[in-house]
Amino acid sequence: MRSRLFLILMIAVGSAVGQSIKKNAPPPTLFSVQGIPVTTEEFVYLYRKNTVKPEDFTEQKIGHYLDLLINFKLKVMEARTRGLDTTSAFRKEFKSYRQELRKPYLAQTDELDRLTKEAYQRLGEEVRASNILITVKADATPSDTAAGYAKISAIRARILGGEDFQKIAREVSEDPSAKSNAGDLGYFTALQMVYPFEQAAYRMKVGEISHPVRTRFGYHLIKVTDRKPARGEVEVSHLLLRTGTGDEKKIKNKIFEIDEQLRGGRSWDELCREYSEDPATKNSGGRLRPFGVGALPGVPEFEAVAFSLKEPGEISDPFMSAYGWHIVRLEKKLPVPPYADLESSLKRKISRDERLQLADTRLREDQKRRYGYSEDTSVKSWFLSSADSALQKGKWKYKGATSFRSKSMFVLDGRKHPAEEFIAFIERNQSLSALAPTAYMAQLLELFMDECLDEAEDVHLQAEHPEYKNLIAEYEEGILLFTIMEKEIWTKAPEDTVGLRKFYNETKTRYTAGERVRARMFSTMDSKFLDAIEQKVATGDSLTQEDLKKFKAVQAARNYQRGDNKAIDKVSWSIGLHRVEVDQTHYLVEIESLLPPGTKTLDEARAQVVSDYQDSMEKKWLEQLRAKYTVKVNNKSKKLVIRELTNK
Repeated sequence: MRSRLFLILMIAVGSAVGQSIKKNAPPPTLFSVQGIPVTTEEFVYLYRKNTVKPEDFTEQKIGHYLDLLINFKLKVMEARTRGLDTTSAFRKEFKSYRQELRKPYLAQTDELDRLTKEAYQRLGEEVRASNILITVKADATPSDTAAGYAKISAIRARILGGEDFQKIAREVSEDPSAKSNAGDLGYFTALQMVYPFEQAAYRMKVGEISHPVRTRFGYHLIKVTDRKPARGEVEVSHLLLRTGTGDEKKIKNKIFEIDEQLRGGRSWDELCREYSEDPATKNSGGRLRPFGVGALPGVPEFEAVAFSLKEPGEISDPFMSAYGWHIVRLEKKLPVPPYADLESSLKRKISRDERLQLADTRLREDQKRRYGYSEDTSVKSWFLSSADSALQKGKWKYKGATSFRSKSMFVLDGRKHPAEEFIAFIERNQSLSALAPTAYMAQLLELFMDECLDEAEDVHLQAEHPEYKNLIAEYEEGILLFTIMEKEIWTKAPEDTVGLRKFYNETKTRYTAGERVRARMFSTMDSKFLDAIEQKVATGDSLTQEDLKKFKAVQAARNYQRGDNKAIDKVSWSIGLHRVEVDQTHYLVEIESLLPPGTKTLDEARAQVVSDYQDSMEKKWLEQLRAKYTVKVNNKSKKLVIRELTNK
């Protein structure tokens, strides 16, 4: 099977649109296909780009290349005539290539790279902050959102007026933990808080009170109480006695007895196995995975003690957490690894994090401002109200007035986008959805807007960067060529068994072979196993499925000629069993018969026959295309091209 991307890239190399050679005057047309011109400039550029040998700059080679380019343009013309450039599959594939091609030309940096580097930089610092939360649902109504904002703003005014942050947090914060911790969240680092909260905290100074910060939980006031260099991660082992299941005093006495045994020299691993009530770690010395600051929000005492230990092997005093009594031993401290070591894992996390989505939203809003976006809200409202259960089933049809189709939904970059464009977009892209009809319609509206912004961006990039415009043309025509060739030649030929057999019968004299053998072959790395199997085959016993499974490879009987297989070439060409070793692999070759020189069967020559049949089909198809489309070659321009390329 041909590699799709490889072929598209190879096609693209041969189909680029040339840059101007003579910039003062428009270049003359060399040839046209159905009125679509190809200039001398393009041809000269292509020939120089794709021809490296000096001996190929001859009139004959240039003429041959001209025929190839005409054939290429005919195939692309046929693909466009059939509408292959309008299918969902083409649009999706072309869009993905276009997104990659334009990255070097975009003014903004790649957001994933930027956010990854930002997160890594923040991993080098720990922030301690307190929080007051007024909950507002992510999909709250404008009035509820405004009420939440007014409430948090009034609280901020009280704090700026001198009231204590912690006292107010206990009184009014809607964070359930505030009653016990007065809003103190402890130390945290990157990727442990929702992104808007993290963003605000890392931009604040110690003692500063933030303006209201909106997250999916509601509105926050943040007070940063400390900042310090990150301590990386720690790896510890622990011994746990659970509380809440019996006599608390007895459990406390037991943990201190265990501590005394440790101090007296008894083995840590032995005491873990005997006493620890953490079944996941007791038999492995209580070993836990490394963790960083803020990774254990439910047991802050455990984190505090673990990070307070200084040297590997140091053991803590007994202490209590929400889970029970612990004793912790430090195994090692791990600094923040180099960026190169964390980059891939950070990118995976950020790809799933809301920060990337928020960055995309900001980018879209910037594009709207840049291209003067304005919308007709009544048209948008009509589409939202027209959503019904048919949309959820992917079967929505427009049932409105014909005149509504021409109404402008929005203006972008000076161009009106009528409702009929969105109607066509829905019909192309709708599918089964579990979303409510209105929510699904809103999602489709967003996707349509993204596509229109994408196209507007692309128009400007092509105008500003001719080389990008050339690349886009290369890939678009390359995908079309691949698609039409796959439909007409590459897939059709192997599947046309009748046509393939007929072609073989008409051309079989092409497919001749010298002396051959018919043989089957077994391979293994174990020569002793081959000894036993050879004896079994020699006595005429059938090999069982269990025998066959033990081989590295088993090849059924087929015809071989010299050069087809190294093992076949090394054995004596005589009927019977033969042993041979090639590249440290042991082979057992059973030659069934010797075949004289002659014509190969279709099965033997299938690969070459299919290739030749494809060439034959392509030749006939091109004859049909030349009859279907008008091709005009300007002989005067052709002479100019030959003179320029041969320097005559």
